[in-house]
Amino acid sequence: MNTERPTDQPAAHATGSAAAAARTGPFVTPLVAPLAAPLPPLERPASPLPNPSDWSIELIERYHAVIAQTAQRFGLDIYPNQLEIITAEQMMDAYASVGMPVNYRHWSFGKEFLATEKNYKRGHMGLAYEIVINSSPCISYLMEENTMAMQALVIAHAAYGHNSFFKGNYLFRMWTDAASIIDYLVYARNFISECEERYGIETVELFLDSCHALQNHGVDRYRRPSKRSLADELARLREREAHAQRQVNDLWRTLPKVKESVESAAEDKRFPADPEENLLYFIEKNAPLLAPWQREVVRIVRKIAQYFYPQRQTQVMNEGWATFWHHKLLNEMYDNGFLADGAMIEWLKSHTNVVYQPKVGDRNYSGINPYALGFAMYTDIQRICEHPTEEDRRWFPDLAGTPWLPALDHAMRNFKDESFIGQYLSPKLMRDFRLFAITDDEQEPDYVVSAIHDDEGYRRLRETLSHQYDLGSREPNIQVWNVHMRGDRSLTLRHTQHNDRPLEDSVEEVLKHVTRLWGFNVTLESVNQNGDTTKRWTALAPPLQD
Repeated sequence: MNTERPTDQPAAHATGSAAAAARTGPFVTPLVAPLAAPLPPLERPASPLPNPSDWSIELIERYHAVIAQTAQRFGLDIYPNQLEIITAEQMMDAYASVGMPVNYRHWSFGKEFLATEKNYKRGHMGLAYEIVINSSPCISYLMEENTMAMQALVIAHAAYGHNSFFKGNYLFRMWTDAASIIDYLVYARNFISECEERYGIETVELFLDSCHALQNHGVDRYRRPSKRSLADELARLREREAHAQRQVNDLWRTLPKVKESVESAAEDKRFPADPEENLLYFIEKNAPLLAPWQREVVRIVRKIAQYFYPQRQTQVMNEGWATFWHHKLLNEMYDNGFLADGAMIEWLKSHTNVVYQPKVGDRNYSGINPYALGFAMYTDIQRICEHPTEEDRRWFPDLAGTPWLPALDHAMRNFKDESFIGQYLSPKLMRDFRLFAITDDEQEPDYVVSAIHDDEGYRRLRETLSHQYDLGSREPNIQVWNVHMRGDRSLTLRHTQHNDRPLEDSVEEVLKHVTRLWGFNVTLESVNQNGDTTKRWTALAPPLQD
């Protein structure tokens, strides 16, 4: 799912990913070989397409047909498109349910809807022009309040920009299954509705609260997931339930003895043998007290979290790709006589606001605008291919002077934000964005400007910026460390500090949710880079009830 900001809300925030900053990204063979050059333009029409303020279904279809033909000229590989026009209230509802067309019920979605509605009606925020869903067919929601020119912008941006990124980028191809996600969400909604009827809405909501609190720690970052259809999931559901009840769990096979020597306890093997990064997966498979329906709810939440995992790693690339292609496609349509001057001016005004980068000190500044950086980088790759300078030839010898369409296709398919920036950010863009690096050493009284605009500074600056998009530097690294098998079944989690950065004050509240899921006491240790435990929190489980 992706959303676009309106013209009065220029995007100015940074999100990112993790990877190596070298030209050795994971290579994925394209499903469709990229064109070396655009195909010949379409036959020039006698007059541009009409550009009234009020759109019609027939006119949207005419614009869509020309946009589709223009996209084919550049070889964009996409899922089939499904355009749906919704009201502002439906757009707010889509905001609240993370943009998906179907989802299970939870109070947090209603809370989000009310907050969005209040801010929108008071004029404190604008709504997205569109929401696009990573599914097959790719569903793009167009807001009915948009003008015809804005509908054209949205179609080019979402239905061809984001759509082709969803289908082509290796993270989405590895971690998501666009063909089955809608069916799985229908299954999830029906399953949780049945649980609410059987066990009570409050019971299910409390359990979902705890699952949601851990959903960012319920993903596999390195293990390739298996892709199954809805029929496969339903067939395996009963099998999982029966297996969980049959094995009961290793934890219950090790009842503590009344007297146990220190020596024998020391000889016990640690469980798990290796630290487990996916907290929800470990809880689903090993929490002793969970009922079968609770294990399935944990599984549902972590599978949906896994679906959104690539989007957290590719925002600069994804938004930049979609922005580049709406700019390219609509400009081509104007040059070929399909867009009137009025439509061109209208969408360019919106485009300019979207890629605007506020300066440091501006009240709208909140970091690097991913739209601005992504769009600038893809545009710069085309420039390096078509009109390289001597500096470009030194920095990008394999890129300078080559066909730009295959170069862009390779960059889109085989990288995520961190490695994309580490590979393709040019000295020219560093100068254009006026970037420099500052070292903030807590042991020193002053800041140090550690990277300036020279060759060594450019390299250090690019590396520093790419690391800011590493999920490992932005999200705490918390793993399952040990379970006290021969004692009280307490769970120990270990947080490995990044640059000795402490955890936030909300640790104790989150631990309560872990305790609810695990069923026994939970301890969290925070360890610095030297391996020393600097802080420890413990959450006590409620007493077991008969």
